[in-house]
Amino acid sequence: MPNAQYLPDNYHPLLDTRQIEAAIKDIKDFFETHLARSLNLDRVSAPLFVRTGTGINDDLNGIEQPVRFRVKNDAGAEVEIVQSLAKWKRMALKRYGFRPGEGLYTDMNAIRPDETIDNLHSIYVDQWDWEKIITPEQRNLDTLEDTVRTIYDVICRTEFHIASQHSGIRPVLPEQILFITSEELCERYPKLPPAERENRICAEHRAVFVVGIGADLPDGRPHAGRAPDYDDWSTPRPDGGKGLNGDILIWNPVLERAFEISSMGIRVDKEVLKRQLNILDAEDRLEMEFHRMLLAGELPQTIGGGIGQSRLCMFFLRTAHVGEVNCGIWPEQMRKACAKANITLL
Repeated sequence: MPNAQYLPDNYHPLLDTRQIEAAIKDIKDFFETHLARSLNLDRVSAPLFVRTGTGINDDLNGIEQPVRFRVKNDAGAEVEIVQSLAKWKRMALKRYGFRPGEGLYTDMNAIRPDETIDNLHSIYVDQWDWEKIITPEQRNLDTLEDTVRTIYDVICRTEFHIASQHSGIRPVLPEQILFITSEELCERYPKLPPAERENRICAEHRAVFVVGIGADLPDGRPHAGRAPDYDDWSTPRPDGGKGLNGDILIWNPVLERAFEISSMGIRVDKEVLKRQLNILDAEDRLEMEFHRMLLAGELPQTIGGGIGQSRLCMFFLRTAHVGEVNCGIWPEQMRKACAKANITLL
């Protein structure tokens, strides 16, 4: 439903606006420092826009339209605001001379005008985009799960750090994250839509990684949509499922629902790229710059993803709306309803 929102009963923010702004900086500094150390990542600068038609921009679910404009002093060349940096990062790893076991991270700022605006979503998106080179032999479930555990450990450490700085915040994350496949979720809750399946499993386990998102499930539909040219969501696994990607979900005690923190995965190689483009009838992309480079073997094997900055700040500071930690454009009706519920939108 457009502009849907949830207003918790008797909500009172734990910090005022200035305290929230100071805490946001603390969270970002702590998290990205420990993420970089844990995954062996170097920080790099990132583009805000890329050239249209190169295949570098992220097509998300394939229906979202990027913001486009023309550059007067470049012969009117058309460029578009990034929607994420999933493919740009892989090209940067090659261009900057990174080696297996090394990676990069960056601040990704995007504009997604087709996004539904609600408690969790804004048309402005900020996240840590990261990417790391792996060997072909590491393109497996063990690599994916080990990386998820590393990221989750950093999330837990950050929660303890923030709790140590603010007496009203108590850690709530479990020590371990549960791994469950999208096929298992479908089998466990066959009559529920995917979002409600996530709510059910997160309510029980509090921290979950859903493995394999993008391929059709036994009920004939995917758990969620994924673009065909970055995450590997079609490779068969030993457990009978498909995909070497997934989402990190945690239980949000304020909103009382599953809360996606990160979408990540092992990236496509040239065979997976061709297979997934064929599945989605998108083989015309093979003529684009990124896809030609991948088919020619010019890009490294990688694992990577995005980690929501505002999402993490929301969770750690126990806010009810992304607008409490993220400056955005909010429908007037939403702004008024939030003000009555003690939710101050930036």
